[in-house]
Amino acid sequence: MSERTERSEGREGMPGRPGMSERTERSEGREGERLWGLFGERGRGVLATLRRDGRPQLSNLDYLAEPGLIRCSTTGDRAKVRNLRRDPRASFHVTTADGGAYAVAEGTVTLTPPAAATDDATVDELVEVYRRIRGEHPDWADYRAAMVSDGRLVLRLTVERVYGWRP
Repeated sequence: MSERTERSEGREGMPGRPGMSERTERSEGREGERLWGLFGERGRGVLATLRRDGRPQLSNLDYLAEPGLIRCSTTGDRAKVRNLRRDPRASFHVTTADGGAYAVAEGTVTLTPPAAATDDATVDELVEVYRRIRGEHPDWADYRAAMVSDGRLVLRLTVERVYGWRP
């Protein structure tokens, strides 16, 4: 993939803020790694999906990030899931606490089947995601039963491109 550096301009062609004039987009190499580093291993970010009318629908989600993959737990009755079943393209946005840097991962989402049994593959993956985001649960049997009761599933965003700004 290629690197693109461009001048950032505000509305009506007005120059961007001083010190914020360059934006780098890259999905590989050192700069891509720097941007991917904003995701960390886990955190909270914003998932953007497309509604039927083409407008974006945004959801705050806890996530687990691995090279080229972002995973989240959700339920099958959410708007984001309906949107993704219709159009699997999505973007995931993270920012630093002070808002001084951001990264966006774009890609295609796959959804696991909803949890159907406490020992199925979806529940096993939900346990892994929970454990890596939050640590040990006080009662894994209760957690597994709740995943089935809630009809939870794993949203997997396969990252195709990362862009953003990081000083």
